[in-house]
Amino acid sequence: MATLITLLTDCGSADSYVAEVKGVLLSQVHGVVLVDITHEVSPGDVRAAQYVLSRVWHRFPQGSVHLAIVDPGVGTDRRVLAASTGGHFFVAPDNGLLSFLPADAHFVALPIPAGAAPTFHGRDVFAPTAGQLALGASLSHVGQPVTDPYRSPLPAPRHDGTTVIGEVIYVDRFGTLISNIPGAAVEPGVRIRVEGTEIGPLAFVGSGGTVEIAVRDGSAARLLGVGVGAEVRA
Repeated sequence: MATLITLLTDCGSADSYVAEVKGVLLSQVHGVVLVDITHEVSPGDVRAAQYVLSRVWHRFPQGSVHLAIVDPGVGTDRRVLAASTGGHFFVAPDNGLLSFLPADAHFVALPIPAGAAPTFHGRDVFAPTAGQLALGASLSHVGQPVTDPYRSPLPAPRHDGTTVIGEVIYVDRFGTLISNIPGAAVEPGVRIRVEGTEIGPLAFVGSGGTVEIAVRDGSAARLLGVGVGAEVRA
């Protein structure tokens, strides 16, 4: 089976950045399969990147390497991490993007080569490390152990009597408001309010397993005038 590396970035498709990263990977790992999760994360939106990667990575086979480049701190002294859990490997900045990984995940900090471009560690640090991991290198080979990765997990819902209070944690390209309220936490037919507005039949349990609010042939975000962080009550 060919080695598989997924890519998630905020680089978009208008510039050469994604192609440069892929060029490094293809030159290093012959026969590698590259899967684009998305390159359309809003610039620097670590929280969105965390959400997307958290719902995607386990869909891939064990042995996959997940390369995530959403790095607003590039050029500072923030660390670059590689991690492993459940037979998967991850390479990402130490900015909370990997907060969804379990407590028993293993982390290492990567060295920054002297010749790495200070504004493009994704190409010069992240990608070569992802390539090494895809070729079978161990975490201990690519970096030094870390026991304190920066964690900033997505918010969890809370209960107030019989009401579940959560919030919108992601808005997809269709304008769907994706909340952090698990579908299992609500009864069929329950009333859903977003920032005080009752939603009624527009709310449903989405493919990610949480309550979502959508508008057919339209945008719930635009209709309701809300976005990430908006309160959702069920």
